[in-house]
Amino acid sequence: MDATPKPEVRLVEQTGHKPKREETSTALLSPADDQYRTAAERRAEGKALRDDVPREAHGGWKPTKDRRNPIEILLESNEGRVPELVPIRHGRMVQSPFAFYRGSAALMAADLAHTPNSGLKVQACGDAHLMNFGAFATPERNVIFDMNDFDETLPGPWEWDLKRLAASFVIAGRHLRLTESESSRTAIAAVKSYREHMADYASMRALDVWYDKIDVERFVQEAGTEELRERVEQRVAKERGRTVVEHDYPKLVEHHGSIPRIKDNPPLIFHPTAELAAGVTTGYHDAIAAYRESLPEHVRVLFDRFHFCDLAFKAVGVGSVGTQCAVGLFLAADDDPLFLQVKEARASVLEPYVGKSAHENHGHRVVAGQRLMQSASDIFLGWTRGVNGRDVYVRQLRDMKMSAIIEDWDFDALRSYARICGWCLARAHARSGDAAMISGYMGSSGIFDDAIGEFAVEYADQNQRDHRAFVKAIREQRVEAKIEG
Repeated sequence: MDATPKPEVRLVEQTGHKPKREETSTALLSPADDQYRTAAERRAEGKALRDDVPREAHGGWKPTKDRRNPIEILLESNEGRVPELVPIRHGRMVQSPFAFYRGSAALMAADLAHTPNSGLKVQACGDAHLMNFGAFATPERNVIFDMNDFDETLPGPWEWDLKRLAASFVIAGRHLRLTESESSRTAIAAVKSYREHMADYASMRALDVWYDKIDVERFVQEAGTEELRERVEQRVAKERGRTVVEHDYPKLVEHHGSIPRIKDNPPLIFHPTAELAAGVTTGYHDAIAAYRESLPEHVRVLFDRFHFCDLAFKAVGVGSVGTQCAVGLFLAADDDPLFLQVKEARASVLEPYVGKSAHENHGHRVVAGQRLMQSASDIFLGWTRGVNGRDVYVRQLRDMKMSAIIEDWDFDALRSYARICGWCLARAHARSGDAAMISGYMGSSGIFDDAIGEFAVEYADQNQRDHRAFVKAIREQRVEAKIEG
């Protein structure tokens, strides 16, 4: 008789149209608490989970009868943000359903909580849409492709990240005016890639999974056409040629005598008042000291070569606009600058549905999740808490960072990118989750791919309805929006 313990799961009542499975614990399963099982045994256990939650159950989307008003959820997510920046956030979100989707992670988290899940958990991104993937330089100065936004990371169902990623490709396809069939096929391509690569990770040694990375050479090999490969190579070559001294420093800094200061460009870049950032009166001394302690000892030696010069608030992204984000300027010498991005870390949008973080500081939560999911992280990645009590995390502002520019993409380009994102998400999940069980649940056929593809199309429809409601609220002046020139 097999006495091997299985993940503790239960079916819970929901108001939607399909059953879902929910874990009773918010912690990831620790290997120390688990008996040794072969990969084949774990695959079989994953397959057995289909008895309670069939793969087809993930297909489609139907809002629950008591689904909250999406405008209410979005307005709630503005609580605690800089009031002057909130209309800019709304102005960026209203531009298109694609932009709206990027800023509405809280809304989708509430919806995903009513969808089925197998009960298996990973370190989830929480906001795994296609624009939160990209390329950047590792500490060894290699360029890799990976996830690059972890503001919402928490342990949670692996399906939630995959569903958000798949829906983002349908929405992006519509944004690019692809056919409905093409948009749907890009989503399915992402899911298929995730499934196939998760099967690969399930058969790999643990250290090989941990060491695996998608370097720029592997990325180029996956590009669908010669034209796309050439564009990627040209973009990487351009970024390799950029330097902080020659490109970033002149754009961001001006001198008042011998004192360098970050240039003001209100309302997007501005120096905060003491009311907005209490640490300004002390030169942020305590926060910088606490951040330093979060760094590995050998990185502190490097950080100590730099001295703090200036800090200014900077509005970034879509969903992050209004949170207290800043750029800090540090110098080791006149021609030796370091720009650090300081981003406020608030409670994850997943928290109401999967439980609180094990980390008291949300900046620590973001850093821990990022280090767990990424194959390599910025050496200056750390966290602290400001005098005002806000948690923040810190990283370099730019380090050969490249995000997708999809505006002129065709179907082949978007589908190729979907495959790479699916691969990347599988790699990230395999580092913290049980790849064999997840792979066993998905299986080797296209049943799961088609189910998530169906969900992605129908949730893209929901996103379009929510965007129309948002536009209407702005027109009726129930929501204030500022369109940037």
